[in-house]
Amino acid sequence: MSLPNILLICTDQQRFDAVGAYGNPDIATPNLDRLAEQGVLFENCYVQNPVCGPSRASLMTGRYVPSHGLYANGVDLEPHEVLFSRLLAESGYDCGLVGKFHLGACQGGRSEPRLDDGFRVFRWAHDPYPGSSENAYHRWLKARFPDLHEAVVRRDGPYTWDTLPTEAHYSHWIGEETVDFLSSSRELDKPFFFVANFFDPHHGFGAPEEYARRYDPAALPRPVTRDGELDGKPPIFTEASKVSYGGAARGYVDYTEDELMEVRQAYYAMVSLVDDEVGRILDALDETGQADNTIVVFTSDHGEMLGDHQLMLKGPFMYECAVRVPLIVRWPGVTEPGSRRTELVQWIDLAPTFLQAAGVEVPQRMQGESLLKLIRDDDATGWRDWALCHYRNSGHPYDPAVHVTMLRHDRWKLVVHHGAPASARGRTGELYDLETDPSELTNLWHEDAHRDIRHELQEMLIDVMVAVEDRGNPRLANW
Repeated sequence: MSLPNILLICTDQQRFDAVGAYGNPDIATPNLDRLAEQGVLFENCYVQNPVCGPSRASLMTGRYVPSHGLYANGVDLEPHEVLFSRLLAESGYDCGLVGKFHLGACQGGRSEPRLDDGFRVFRWAHDPYPGSSENAYHRWLKARFPDLHEAVVRRDGPYTWDTLPTEAHYSHWIGEETVDFLSSSRELDKPFFFVANFFDPHHGFGAPEEYARRYDPAALPRPVTRDGELDGKPPIFTEASKVSYGGAARGYVDYTEDELMEVRQAYYAMVSLVDDEVGRILDALDETGQADNTIVVFTSDHGEMLGDHQLMLKGPFMYECAVRVPLIVRWPGVTEPGSRRTELVQWIDLAPTFLQAAGVEVPQRMQGESLLKLIRDDDATGWRDWALCHYRNSGHPYDPAVHVTMLRHDRWKLVVHHGAPASARGRTGELYDLETDPSELTNLWHEDAHRDIRHELQEMLIDVMVAVEDRGNPRLANW
């Protein structure tokens, strides 16, 4: 049997529940739902960091944040780190990427440094906005729609970068480039690995009018919170509720009720636009006869608060809507159509999964575990029963710095907000019983009745941190 093609479709800032197949009746994602019906849906997939760069570095290296060292946005991944795409290319795969990558700093006209990534096709555009020194989307837009490009650059028309007509939109461009690769740009004598990195549903919150019209803000669910919720939470949440991104963006308290619902409308609209592009991509696989031998994976790099818990955007937040993401895998003839897995899986597991599926040896330095036995519905005895997430002042920096570590285990979520000597902030934390409080409204950290389980989880976290220390450098002898 020939080696399988691998198609990775990744969005930016998409919560796990922003897909109909995850139980959301208010969002329209028929193509993602179809993908789930034809493959396996992982109900509990956690990323390694709630912001982009560190999480994406964990995806590409199969390593936890302290191991690969890209601890915050604006930090470059060290050139010695090995990306799984390079290993696939060395093993004969034709590799390509379109859209965002974010393994290095690219703000203020700085072009993200190109690594030894193995991509023969590299159509990079960090986002749809001006400011990067290299942007394949802007070149495409200028060539295809010069009047729209000029108008949106000059800001003298009816459109913003987020609300451009569908045919000129960044998300549509991702779909166009992916279909082009599948139909004509790939090397036909090789299996392929291709990454379609959508920017939506990342803020700023906007979508083409035809998608925005699909949703009535008044009919969408309100943010998940309750009066006085933040009184029992770490102080950083009250601070972040007032201003997001360490003071660089509006906070929840500055939004009116109508504005909050309009944000939700735009977010849902962006997801539906991506869903339609996913449908075009899946159709291209069918039309080119590649669907039966292609592993299709859909996922996202982290979530979005959307006003839940009186917070917006992302930051030092380990709520489910921030760190739990969709993960759907379709592999015809291997996955059981419509199956679901409840095990705790992580983004670092994707790199070894792809390598094992391609028959490539998984490097010892990778810390993830291949998902193939879960995908194949094999015996999952011995699968890890925890998930780990780090935040090391990883988003827009706070002063004093905010360092947070999450451990998910069984029905519990422990979140440690580190104090001295890690930070000048006070040491505190969060503890949630996800069985009785799935919305994470009540913090049990200080409750006497839960002190024993908190201490047990804190001790387990220490053991987990030792277990995931980087010991990838091979030991050659006893001395």
